[in-house]
Amino acid sequence: MLFSMMLSGRPFVAKSVFSHVRSLQRSFSRIARLPTEFVKIVEVGPRDGLQNEKTTIPLDTKIELIDRLAQTGLKNIEAGSFVSPKWVPQMANSAEVLDYILRRPPSASVPISYNYLVPNLKGLQNLLQVLGQPDTSEPEPAPVTSSNDPNAPPTPPPSPKPGWEEPAPITSSQDPNQMPSSPSSAAEVNQRQILPGNTSTEISLFAAATEAFSKANTNCTIAESLARCKPIIALAKSQNIRVRGYVSVALGCPYEGPDVPPSKVAEITASLLEMGADEVSIADTTGMGTAPRTRELLKALSSSGIASKDLALHFHDTYGQALVNTVVGLEHGIRTFDSSVGGLGGCPYSKGATGNVATEDLVYCLHSLGVETGLDIIQMAKIGAWISGELGRVYDSRAGKALLAKIEN
Repeated sequence: MLFSMMLSGRPFVAKSVFSHVRSLQRSFSRIARLPTEFVKIVEVGPRDGLQNEKTTIPLDTKIELIDRLAQTGLKNIEAGSFVSPKWVPQMANSAEVLDYILRRPPSASVPISYNYLVPNLKGLQNLLQVLGQPDTSEPEPAPVTSSNDPNAPPTPPPSPKPGWEEPAPITSSQDPNQMPSSPSSAAEVNQRQILPGNTSTEISLFAAATEAFSKANTNCTIAESLARCKPIIALAKSQNIRVRGYVSVALGCPYEGPDVPPSKVAEITASLLEMGADEVSIADTTGMGTAPRTRELLKALSSSGIASKDLALHFHDTYGQALVNTVVGLEHGIRTFDSSVGGLGGCPYSKGATGNVATEDLVYCLHSLGVETGLDIIQMAKIGAWISGELGRVYDSRAGKALLAKIEN
């Protein structure tokens, strides 16, 4: 807007800029006066945070990460992805992760829901095999020969290459149809504090908010992508499995730029909810989102009749705007936010894009506003520093580093 004013020859007036600043200040003030509320944090580190790592991460490290996270008070953890290992090698052992959680639920003070991304019907069928539940879906149609392969991989693998075929089922070294075994001894029960029914399994699926991103990452149009979601949601619902939807690049696309139409995001979100999704996470995949555009998007979603309780927000911190955008979300009634311990993750389609907003930074921000999360931020910081070391990365949480330094001193 300022650039257009300069081109038009109109005098530059700072009022428009400062009005945004004053509006944001009022937002902080209103949030600070809110009565104590609870915000749900969805920890995406074990899946979204790890999937782009180039070096193979041992299964034991993934399991230890989940075990540690389970002891922080988290109620929702993304644990893996049932996607072709050809496209996301890091997620190749997600079946083993699920099998482990079923057999030896991590010690936790609260029930935890573990979520797994399923890009297509085959992915959900593989997950059901591990769960030992029957597949009641209709037989899959014969493979198509068009360029729009319905079994193409999801984001964030590289753009599909010609000739990709549906992968074989992900297998486990253990029998995927065997029901979880009982602990071998009473000592194991006491040690792990396993409580009956303290875990549940959920799935997630996604659609993109722009045609260019959808075609680059799923090799199909938005409409075709949504059509693929229908049988996945139907099968999950028939097995009483909760479904979470994602709308990618909702606040900026690496191919089409930052101006993604809010009306399109609202349309896709409504479609997923109408199909039966229990919640839809609106994802700023590239981190291009700003406070004004986040506010505009949330207003569009509300105007479309979508309730804030059915939404979550998923911010990447590429340009350092994730926490500001979070406050805007709070102002508009959003009470579920995604984050990744240590700020793990990133978008391979946005040059310079950093990871998800760090869970430690998000929790510190929320607690400073008087909002409860139920999470142990010190324990989370220790986990962030540990997993960063395991991955050979610099620990990237500002709040986490400050808290740990304070403890050491």
